[in-house]
Amino acid sequence: MLSKKAKYALKALLYLTKNADKGLILISDISERERIPRKFLEAILVDLKTQGLLQSTRGKNGGYALVKDPSQISVGNVIRMIDGPLAPIPCVSHLYYRKCDECVDEVTCEIRIVMKKVRDATANILDTTYLTDLERINTLLA
Repeated sequence: MLSKKAKYALKALLYLTKNADKGLILISDISERERIPRKFLEAILVDLKTQGLLQSTRGKNGGYALVKDPSQISVGNVIRMIDGPLAPIPCVSHLYYRKCDECVDEVTCEIRIVMKKVRDATANILDTTYLTDLERINTLLA
């Protein structure tokens, strides 16, 4: 399940994508327009800055802006940055693999086989969907 933190991170990044031409964006603007609690948003934006997606400037004319081109930021990578692995169980994760403690044989484990299909389908969708794709979808629906 997508955490509220990851959902808010995506909403904030989309807001920054849509308003990239305006330069630095205030936290208060994002918080108000996207209905994200300010303190929670501050922590999320710091995380995204640490991950190299955002830049910030303090002061009267300060705010946040994307560092990377939004067409290069996949939904899957943002979710991994905030929530960790996409895989529903650790033994099918590419980036965070860990053998399940109770597993007898990974090769024949029926649960692993189906969860790997779930992970592959989820990763395929999320890793090939970029912020610009989400922005385009929103424009089409408007």
